[in-house]
Amino acid sequence: MAVAPLFLRAALAVPFFRSGLTRWDGFLQLSDSTVYLFEEEFKLHIFGAEYGLPMPDAAAYLVATAELVLPVLLVLGLATRFAALAMLVMTGVIQLVVPDGWANFHLPWASMAISIIALGAGPVSVDRLVAQRFASEASRQ
Repeated sequence: MAVAPLFLRAALAVPFFRSGLTRWDGFLQLSDSTVYLFEEEFKLHIFGAEYGLPMPDAAAYLVATAELVLPVLLVLGLATRFAALAMLVMTGVIQLVVPDGWANFHLPWASMAISIIALGAGPVSVDRLVAQRFASEASRQ
């Protein structure tokens, strides 16, 4: 089924994109709540201890940007494996921040990301168009 990878990519993209929309108060202006969360609330849970995020303001900008850009790349099927890998890494960090979310959220997200990395973008994607373009140019030479 040609559209199955598209639906898989969209399923992973939606929760990240929706989260990314809540992080901004305007063009390149993080919301006060996002800044507060990254500076005060979000803690890494490692080996039973809690640690503050390193460089929380930079992390907030990076995450807020990634939560918008990576899902768009996924839905378009552009740099799909890279976008899925980045979202898998984000899911791993989210797991360290919210350890109780593994069964309902993080495990399905990680499974979808790993599937996309393994299978690629599928036939309905910009990646496929680019690959076809390069293949046709290579065959002409």
